Amino acid sequence: MVDFVLKAQVRHDTGKGASRRLRRLAGQVPAIVYGGAKSPVAISLRHDDVLHALEQEAFYSHLITLEIEGVGSEEVILKDVQRHPAEPRILHLDFQRVDRSQKIHVRVPIHFLNEDKAKGVKAGGIVQHALTELDVQCLPQDLPEFIEVDLIDLDLGDVLHISDLKLPPGVESTDLLQGPEHDLPVVSIVRPRVSAEEEEGEGEAPAEE
Repeated sequence: MVDFVLKAQVRHDTGKGASRRLRRLAGQVPAIVYGGAKSPVAISLRHDDVLHALEQEAFYSHLITLEIEGVGSEEVILKDVQRHPAEPRILHLDFQRVDRSQKIHVRVPIHFLNEDKAKGVKAGGIVQHALTELDVQCLPQDLPEFIEVDLIDLDLGDVLHISDLKLPPGVESTDLLQGPEHDLPVVSIVRPRVSAEEEEGEGEAPAEE
């Protein structure tokens, strides 16, 4: 499992103007740490460190250690990322503190295995993903980086729902906790769509010579 540790500094000069100067002149990303019994803390991190971390999928669903100068270490999860609309720049980050005795709510990516080897695909079907992330709740130490779904036995016309997934110990689907009516489809294998022109062509009799 990857360990994410980022160094940060406390920001005393806040506001939009200060954040713009921070990004432009210092190569830093403004961020906020909130949650738990402590007050929110405005911090800044090196933009290059943040950009490198965000390139890794696990960073979005993993415990992160922030080493904040003059404050100490904080265990957090990433809750929000603001990106520049046209440039590869990060504008702001939101981090939420975690307590290892309290459950957290996180969106975890779904990894689909053996799509090209699935029974339904070999029979001519195509895979349709209804979900690519799953809302889960668990204790911080039980947080998975991703959920694996093996499609090897999925046949043409089959549908996997959330209740069909094998979640790691201690991990629960927040959708299923709301009741069986929230048992959403995750993935299915369907027949390829046939256009109206193709259907007409298939129905036409061969021309007589």
